[in-house]
Amino acid sequence: MQKLNNLEYIKMKKYIILLGLIITCSNSLFAQWSKGKGKGYYKLSAWYLKSDQHYTNTGAIDPNVTRTQFNTSVYAEYGLTNKIDIIGYIPFFSRAAQNNQISGTNNSTIQQGESFNSFGDIDLGARYAFYKKGKWAADVKLLLGIPTGDNAGGSDGSYQTGDGEFNQYLSTSLGYSTSLGNLPFYAKSHVGYNNRSEGFSDEFRGGLEAGLNLFNNKFWLISRLNIVKSFKNGTLNAANSNGSIFANNVEYTSFGLEGAYYITKKIGVSASFDSAFSGKIIAANPSFSAGIFLDIK
Repeated sequence: MQKLNNLEYIKMKKYIILLGLIITCSNSLFAQWSKGKGKGYYKLSAWYLKSDQHYTNTGAIDPNVTRTQFNTSVYAEYGLTNKIDIIGYIPFFSRAAQNNQISGTNNSTIQQGESFNSFGDIDLGARYAFYKKGKWAADVKLLLGIPTGDNAGGSDGSYQTGDGEFNQYLSTSLGYSTSLGNLPFYAKSHVGYNNRSEGFSDEFRGGLEAGLNLFNNKFWLISRLNIVKSFKNGTLNAANSNGSIFANNVEYTSFGLEGAYYITKKIGVSASFDSAFSGKIIAANPSFSAGIFLDIK
């Protein structure tokens, strides 16, 4: 439980921990070249965020009552041809929860803790590898965000497991693979445009990723940097009907690390964390993910 005075409690109620953006970062795959016909990558993972502070709409960090977000999901890529992959992300269990809110004056419970469980928002899409020569590769990807989650869960509507809008994210990436000494290494960049509906602002997204393979090709160590900037062209107000800031005009820059270990040539386990080190209207705490994957090459 967390102690807040009435003023802090009222201030906290103006904000919501945002889920989908950090999840997008945590689903990054090492390398991400085209899979090849009949080949694929499949991952079962869990993602967790516990947040007691957030970036405000001015970029300052303010405290809030502790909230947690949890997802269990399946991610899959399958090569239809040597150049075309289909992609799917299905969060089949999503949970949003909040601690009891305790008055700092008399220790009474201001509001009971609460939790809400549901399905999350699905992403479906495809990637086309339009260039591959030597150590260079480039592709274009389209992802469709389907609003299968709940954007108004809980007693006050603030326990979101989805944003309630259908979006289309078009991106392109350029990658380079080589070796550092005898260790396989890759680096890649991506830029994209996220077209959002239901009055939400569109977004620019970009990022860098690099990976180094260690221990006789058994372990990948991956680092990544991601940026989201809002075009602020939506029609939604900053606050929803509950007086809470939701996922409109979100901006952030985040850094993440991931480790993926191959137990066999096809099966492995992974763990990662991502955290926004600057932003607006987003949690100011790291998220963590762990999973098991099947890589059919």
